[in-house]
Amino acid sequence: MEDCLFCKIVAGEIPGDVVHATERTVAFRDVNPQAPTHVLVVPRAHHANAAELAAEDPQASAELLTTAAAVAAAEGYADYRLVFNTGAGVGQTVFHTHLHLLAGRPMTWPPG
Repeated sequence: MEDCLFCKIVAGEIPGDVVHATERTVAFRDVNPQAPTHVLVVPRAHHANAAELAAEDPQASAELLTTAAAVAAAEGYADYRLVFNTGAGVGQTVFHTHLHLLAGRPMTWPPG
């Protein structure tokens, strides 16, 4: 998608603070962090949301989780939260699948 912010970060057209990359995923720090560690893990291929990614590329969907675990371990965290927002009604603002990795502070339940 030519106007997708995350596609541009993946392609290197827009700078991002990339912390990890695989053949299928790229992980970079969120520009508006909600925790001391807040990393977004995205598939390299464009998919609008988590449900679309799971239906179209289950292997990439699973790799988002293994990439997030690798980033958490590299950052020194055994405890962390993973969040997908699917749809504008729950806060998705960039319509390229992304997994939020949050760590480094106590998390409450239910999330806000």
